[in-house]
Amino acid sequence: MPNEFEERRLPAIDVDPDLDPPELPDELIDELLAGARTPEEIAGPDGLLQRLTKRLVERAMDAELTDHLGYERGEAPPGGVGNARNGFSEKTVHTEQGSVRIEQPRDRKGSFEPQIVPRHQRRFHGFDEKIVAMYARGMTVRDIQAHLLELYGVEVGHDLISRVTDAVLEDVREWQARPLEDVYPILFLDALIVKVRDGGAVRNLACYVAIGVNLEGERDVLGLWFQRTEGAKFWLAVLNELRQRGVQDVLICCVDGLKGFPEAIEAVFPQAWVQTCIVHRVPGARHRSSGR
Repeated sequence: MPNEFEERRLPAIDVDPDLDPPELPDELIDELLAGARTPEEIAGPDGLLQRLTKRLVERAMDAELTDHLGYERGEAPPGGVGNARNGFSEKTVHTEQGSVRIEQPRDRKGSFEPQIVPRHQRRFHGFDEKIVAMYARGMTVRDIQAHLLELYGVEVGHDLISRVTDAVLEDVREWQARPLEDVYPILFLDALIVKVRDGGAVRNLACYVAIGVNLEGERDVLGLWFQRTEGAKFWLAVLNELRQRGVQDVLICCVDGLKGFPEAIEAVFPQAWVQTCIVHRVPGARHRSSGR
């Protein structure tokens, strides 16, 4: 197989943005697959998908630079003066097809900012999401490194994984502290027992969940909090936090039968009606009926 795809321009296709993108013609697929028959030749290291990704990214960045400069490659700048192409700089980008070495075009004034792979970015769109998904499933940094190496042939350092997960944690903190609406007609409060990886151990923690239904009837998760056990005292702290974030009134609080829960709600939202969830009423009803 050739090392590089032949330079060419595909014919322009008018596409309605409201419709699904057109399928690639079979003739083009057959041409791309010429000489590639095994899984390794198609999806393996230096295979068709990896090389195609490299060429598509480079062509897209070259088109971005053309748009930035305002004239095509090989043409002179308008008026004979102005910004111009200034060669390439190489960098490795981690993609779902593995690590790809690309040539990023430059301009003389250094004002070109590529969008498909921004400066200083070395992960293609979607790569960070895979790291976060594995982290959310409880995989350790070492497990994530081994998984990415085995599946994509990409060597990812400990610092990179930490930067990605730390950035997500900042988003989580911002989400957890966001301002809330003034009134929620219905507020669901409950704690779920979930398994959480803490260091090298997996333990059970109580996940406190607050779900509000706003005046438009839309449900919104207002926050998540983790403690070792469920208790009315911590629910009081949760309710106070919701009030500090802007909630002024709640009409109905739907809760379980936790002791001290109604008093905690009354202390923060004294006008709210406390309704025991039907799911939590059923076991009690069964218990009373079985004794008759």
